[in-house]
Amino acid sequence: VIFKGGSGAGINLSNIRSSVEGLKGGGTASGPVSFMRGADASAGTIKSGGATRRAAKMVVLDVDHPDIEEFIETKAREENKIRALRDAGFDMDLGGRDIVSVQYQNANNSVRVSDEFMRAVEDGTDFGLRARATGEVIETIDARSLFKKMCQAAWECADPGIQYDDTINDWHTNPETGRITASNPCSEYMSLDNSSCNLASLNLLKFLRDDDTFDAATFAKAVEFVITAMDISICFADFPTEPIGDTTRKFRQLGIGYANLGALLMATGLPYDSDAGRAFAAAITSLMTGTAYKRSAEIAGVVGPYEGYARNAEAHQRVMRKHAAATDLVRTASTLDAEVLSLAAKAWAEGNEIGARNGWRNAQASVLAPTGTIGFMMDCDTTGVEPDFSLVKFK
Repeated sequence: VIFKGGSGAGINLSNIRSSVEGLKGGGTASGPVSFMRGADASAGTIKSGGATRRAAKMVVLDVDHPDIEEFIETKAREENKIRALRDAGFDMDLGGRDIVSVQYQNANNSVRVSDEFMRAVEDGTDFGLRARATGEVIETIDARSLFKKMCQAAWECADPGIQYDDTINDWHTNPETGRITASNPCSEYMSLDNSSCNLASLNLLKFLRDDDTFDAATFAKAVEFVITAMDISICFADFPTEPIGDTTRKFRQLGIGYANLGALLMATGLPYDSDAGRAFAAAITSLMTGTAYKRSAEIAGVVGPYEGYARNAEAHQRVMRKHAAATDLVRTASTLDAEVLSLAAKAWAEGNEIGARNGWRNAQASVLAPTGTIGFMMDCDTTGVEPDFSLVKFK
């Protein structure tokens, strides 16, 4: 239902018993990877919204799941299969008639890592894999070795990604309602289960003045305008399932973002991989997010905060203060980001003051989506936050 409507979905399979855990009736469980095969085949047959692209899906597995190594290697093994079949003369190009025989190509995979695991990687110690039913450690592995397998697989096929579970939930505005366990297909939206996020992106290059400076004031006004329209749209939106619609109306998650960062940096002469480039991007991102939350607090003063705010007020305010504090840590590296950073700090200070009185209309306000599809319509030279990674690109 979600795929047919043109949307994507993410799921965490960590509750499924591993392939080494027993069943009451005898034998062992199938494990999450076996269920991934069926879901992958289903997603591959459904076009997103009846359009040209396939369904979008994210599959997440916690790092302490006993089947984590098999999960990490699934896509890398399939990539090896692709190379072998291609060399044997089969049509394995993107969209080729023989590529359909390859599994796990209709989802992004991510490993959900904990602070405990990352400390074990740093220290070079063992890490325990836990049974799903009892929570007991049934196997220990070398954490650093497992992390290297993730890196190797990601180098070979760009999967799995990594999601930092403790950090994600530390910045969660609604922890009293539930933990964040997964993400949307591209991993930019992280929130409650059975929720959705309305996305919109601004083309950064449109805010470049003739003198090659960034028009921060106009950018902030555009953010205010767009985030207001996005909040209104929730009242008129249709949702694929009733639970998703109910959660979204109660928490009103929004995802304003931007695209064409790589082109903006090229136009301003800032190297993508430089302190100056990173500082400029951080200042723009902080201004966008701070302005969006400020407007959310202003709207809450008129029509009230989101329904789930009262239960999560303390946590929401804490996260807003963390954002403001993070902005204070950004150090200007060029004259370009000084004005932007000044406006960002002001937006956070004013927004948090207003929010302390009114609450916020939205549990979440911004994301940085890859804009891989809408970027074409927006006439972007680069998508999302990415650099111009190739002179010739296929989509």
